[in-house]
Amino acid sequence: MTAPVFVVEHFDAGDGGRYVLDGPEGRHAVSVKRLHAGEDVVLTDGAGRWADCVVLDTEGKDRLVVKMDSYSEEPAESPRITVVQALPKGDRGELAVETMTETGVDAVVPWTASRCITQWKGERGLKALAKWRATAREAGKQSRRVRFPEVLDAASTKQVAALLAEADFAAVLHEEGSEPLATAELPASGHVVLVVGPEGGVSPDELAAFAAAGAKPYRLGRSVLRTSTAGTAATALLLGRTGRWS
Repeated sequence: MTAPVFVVEHFDAGDGGRYVLDGPEGRHAVSVKRLHAGEDVVLTDGAGRWADCVVLDTEGKDRLVVKMDSYSEEPAESPRITVVQALPKGDRGELAVETMTETGVDAVVPWTASRCITQWKGERGLKALAKWRATAREAGKQSRRVRFPEVLDAASTKQVAALLAEADFAAVLHEEGSEPLATAELPASGHVVLVVGPEGGVSPDELAAFAAAGAKPYRLGRSVLRTSTAGTAATALLLGRTGRWS
């Protein structure tokens, strides 16, 4: 088991490299993880910077004192993989974000597709977006990542088309009359954008808009996956084919 990961806002250690992890992260380390002197931990800002540390002591129920000598920075992965995720029903959106994060996606764009039953509007939309972002953060920690995926603001079909137009490889997961993603010609670097439609599928108008932006339809396999699992399966396929899992 690798060392547990905790999120920090800065890496400014005091004399002798003494660093105090407090607040909710410190409380989790002390009261939930029950870490003790001599154990290893990793501190990260979630944006690629991280530090290997050793626990020196605990103070109360929410302060973990560690030794931090220096920090490092993990470069961004290439090609960058973004999944445009249509809004699923219930908590399946959080499930999709969680598993895609654990798999290694770099960014998630919530998409208000025309056939989505769920709609993010007003305060409800802001709360749902906050849940997706919190899920990405917690899944990033759980999977020992030091560069968490971005969860961007919800996008319209027009905004998704603009994103696809700028990608080095743009794909819409669609089972009808499409070629397999497993044999698609992929770039060695740059930006890959995948679109995952809702349970009702991507509408003809949306397919046309995405095709005009340069995105082609691709299928994953013989079975039809739910919207909450398709993005994870596609991400895993691309990570393997591009060498990021080598």
